[in-house]
Amino acid sequence: MSLEKRYDFALLFDVQDGNPNGDPDAGNLPRLDAESGHGLVTDVCLKRKVRNYVGMAKGEKPPFEIYVKEKAILNDQHERAYKGIGAEELLKGDSKKRKGGDKVDEARAWMCQNFFDVRTFGAVMSTGINCGQVRGPVQITFARSIDPIVQLEHSITRMAVATKAEAEKQDGDNRTMGRKFTVPYGLYLAHGFVSAHLANQTGFSAEDLALLWEALANLFEHDRSAARGLMSMRGLYVFEHAGALGNAPAHSLFERINFALRPGVTAARSFTDYTVAIDETGLPNGVALHRKVG
Repeated sequence: MSLEKRYDFALLFDVQDGNPNGDPDAGNLPRLDAESGHGLVTDVCLKRKVRNYVGMAKGEKPPFEIYVKEKAILNDQHERAYKGIGAEELLKGDSKKRKGGDKVDEARAWMCQNFFDVRTFGAVMSTGINCGQVRGPVQITFARSIDPIVQLEHSITRMAVATKAEAEKQDGDNRTMGRKFTVPYGLYLAHGFVSAHLANQTGFSAEDLALLWEALANLFEHDRSAARGLMSMRGLYVFEHAGALGNAPAHSLFERINFALRPGVTAARSFTDYTVAIDETGLPNGVALHRKVG
């Protein structure tokens, strides 16, 4: 079943004593806007968690396989597409044939049919044998913290060493020192968009949309780790438009969600330190607000 409506949504989540998204170019410190001090979580990080949830919930079986996953070899999936459409002969021969010829559109359609993340987020699949490019109907922005965050650095000790040589150097003390980075508390907001027009091009269906809402609502429930501390989804607010073109600009809808520290709070350390107010009065004609979480 194809989509007939546009959706804009806002994701509100928090972290307590954890690192929501480390920056490998900064020693894995929590990502930060250096100018304003606000914390950042990349769209890639959020989409990774959606992919992981869908793969777990659907058992990695078509039509809910995951294209971009740990240890995946993407070109092998492209070859599966050509075998799936009965064009194995294009997997052999010279480079001109490996461009896919007139079978690229069929291969792209096969990838959309079988891989949830391809028909949802899109993909560039022109490496190896060409399966074309897909522009995904679902797009998610970076998440940004409501207030500036504090990056804390902690020394940690492991009461063991890896080798006998290390133990001998320490006279049997056997300690290994390390570092860990956390945010004491941060409340983050990301925005997302669902295009009905692009959904109909990729085959993203109403069933897929329901699965997306489910995955977003449970984004952190199966992604626990000591490094990430306590992360929780605090709000998933979906603005549903009456038609595919939409009935109001997305930014005007997102501006209806407002945040403020409670009186007397100078440094937030929990979600209860904030008030979240959503202006639901006078929504534009043709726009409805659904709270999936919060």
